[in-house]
Amino acid sequence: MQTTNYKVIGGPEGYLPPAAASMGVVLPNKGEALVEGRIVPQEEAVKKIAEKLILAKNPTVFPGPLILWAWNEKAIEKAKAVKELVEAVGAKIIPMPDYRPKYPMINPEEEINPNHPNLTIWHNKIDVCVFVGVHCHYANLALKIIRGGTNCYTIALCGNYGHEDAMITLRDVHAEEVRELTEVIKNQKSPKDKPTGQANISY
Repeated sequence: MQTTNYKVIGGPEGYLPPAAASMGVVLPNKGEALVEGRIVPQEEAVKKIAEKLILAKNPTVFPGPLILWAWNEKAIEKAKAVKELVEAVGAKIIPMPDYRPKYPMINPEEEINPNHPNLTIWHNKIDVCVFVGVHCHYANLALKIIRGGTNCYTIALCGNYGHEDAMITLRDVHAEEVRELTEVIKNQKSPKDKPTGQANISY
């Protein structure tokens, strides 16, 4: 049972922000999600994600190795679904192809370094970002650093149990769930806000 009043919200929270789990934030059960450290029904979180992405000035998706590399058919299908999501939102893609430290050689326009994700956030003026296909332990590290040093709103679409340090997280997200989110976004957008269908992708 969740007993904490700790809110996982945009920072900067400080040089060493506490891990949300240490503050009592617990992962959601099946059919549930986390919004700013609070357990809610998954449908509520999906609507909130759609709202955040639609209203964002510079929404950016950070895909990780689990979908960047075509290591099985499920990964390939999920990558296709994420591309459809990006096109529906009109977001940028900045990939996280691996987790090796690259600072200060990283080009923040081309990829995100999980050891210094705040640099990519600052450089690109990203106000809302989505983690998808990032291994959980690296996602947790990067999300905590982003929360500590930036005011970027973080969303994590997790294939496993979710991420306490994201401002919104869904669990058990695969290709089908990504496409359901995309449909919610399309339904929430007004006709004048509909994108041209072209994704703004950084390589």
